[in-house]
Amino acid sequence: MAGVRAYLEEAVDELSNKVSWPTWSELQSSGIVVLIATFIIAGLIYLMDFAFGQVMDVIYLKIFG
Repeated sequence: MAGVRAYLEEAVDELSNKVSWPTWSELQSSGIVVLIATFIIAGLIYLMDFAFGQVMDVIYLKIFG
């Protein structure tokens, strides 16, 4: 049990004294970058899905139409 306690104390010490936490403005900037990247990737996936659907429609019409 002493090993678990020592581990937890060391973890708290490291998180409070050795970790460099970002500032609020850095977090906001990073959040905006993530939001923009998410919209771009979602748009690309939408376009690929739409294009694939159109190609499949053409293929199905040639086979079954």
